[in-house]
Amino acid sequence: MSVTSQGTPGPGAALEIRPGEYGERVAAVEPGGVEFIPTAERHGRPRQLLWTWASPNLEFATIFVGVISVEFFGLSFWQALLALFVGTVLGSVTHGVLSARGPGHGVPQMVLGRVAFGHWGNLLPAGLMSLMAGIGWFAVNSVSGAFALAALTHLPDLASLALVVAAQIAVAFFGHNLVHVFERLMFPFLAVVFAVGAVVIFSKSHPGAPGTGGGTGGMLITAAAAFGYAAGWNPYAADYTRYLPADARRRLVGGYAGLGMFLSCFLLEAVGAASVTIGAPEGNPTAAFTGNLPSILAQLTLLAIAVGAVSANVLNIYSGAMAFLTMGLRVSLAFRRALVGLIFGVLGFLVAWSGLSDAGTKYENFLLVVAYWVGPWLGVVFADQWLRRGQRIDGMFFDRAYRNLAGPASMLVGMAISIPLFSNQQLYVGVVARHVPAVGDITFLVGFVLSLLSYLLLTRRVRQPAAQRLEPSPDRTV
Repeated sequence: MSVTSQGTPGPGAALEIRPGEYGERVAAVEPGGVEFIPTAERHGRPRQLLWTWASPNLEFATIFVGVISVEFFGLSFWQALLALFVGTVLGSVTHGVLSARGPGHGVPQMVLGRVAFGHWGNLLPAGLMSLMAGIGWFAVNSVSGAFALAALTHLPDLASLALVVAAQIAVAFFGHNLVHVFERLMFPFLAVVFAVGAVVIFSKSHPGAPGTGGGTGGMLITAAAAFGYAAGWNPYAADYTRYLPADARRRLVGGYAGLGMFLSCFLLEAVGAASVTIGAPEGNPTAAFTGNLPSILAQLTLLAIAVGAVSANVLNIYSGAMAFLTMGLRVSLAFRRALVGLIFGVLGFLVAWSGLSDAGTKYENFLLVVAYWVGPWLGVVFADQWLRRGQRIDGMFFDRAYRNLAGPASMLVGMAISIPLFSNQQLYVGVVARHVPAVGDITFLVGFVLSLLSYLLLTRRVRQPAAQRLEPSPDRTV
């Protein structure tokens, strides 16, 4: 049984089961696309999520969030630290909550989103995520990795970019199991190098140095950027927990995912903010940062930045491809996710190529734009999750006839009001932000609240008989 957008019981669609045998094999291409993962294919433990979400954030893109808080937004180190903490905590908590739903439902995050948005209404967030993850984030991280590799090897930027992209595509092409193993293997190296680098940077920094007048507005923009960075992973959350056993403890699943996100993001963001107080050397952003480190550690850090970019982008390609498939396009190839991921990798390379110049400004704008749509999306998803608590929802995952116009309508309301009024970046300054600069950029917060309230107003809770108010069995079709 499923639930229609009008709040009455309606016929549901059977769960689409992922075809083929995959198990725990690493050197095998994951079959299928966004289908339900049956019990026989479930494996893994919640603690693996600690490094799955820490490794992708142990890279220069994370450091640069802290850099721009001081260098671009004019904050002192301590102001930046507070704003970064707030934004990162919010994004990490929401990530943990969403990750915890994966084992019980066995489908990717964007398929879960069909419940709140309807099958075709889900085109809005799934399309945005395809562009942001498979192409946008992929390009951002590829540029930082290319800069690091170029500084390390003295290869041209374009050649370095091609090498980084090739490594990213190779890992993501094989799929879920290799992605998790790759993140686990990279974690010790990345953690040690960045931890040692952090000690050196903090020892040289001048945390008491005054800011350049960022004030409250700068803190709000920094919090928005930090939230955008962490919450940018939120639409991926269940993609990496859906293979866990259905009886995995939700608190552990969400806790490990959120903790891995918070520790890696906040530590490196703080390092980035501290590095600006030293007086960074000239060069591209990556070389300027490592110029503060001793020679051998600088070389290792450049290598870690390149590896970290690969760690981040294997997730971007993988989840971007699945978001694209969630849009409802019927692709009958056995390895459809792998093929779409390959295409996204090529497109991301072209976008990254265009971003090798003026990376700093483009990155700042991109971080804020991510928060602009993720905030309203989260508002709709959390409102729907609260309204449907305890109810069966699996019949709506693959029901092409299921509609819920309240979802896309509420998300558009949040975006249509928050962006024109409160956005504050170089490309566009909203009406409120222009006339009252002290408000900074609270677009994500306003969008979240407006979309959540709008969804609650446009929908009403569906009351099902007690026998039907259950979470789905991992092998049950409806």
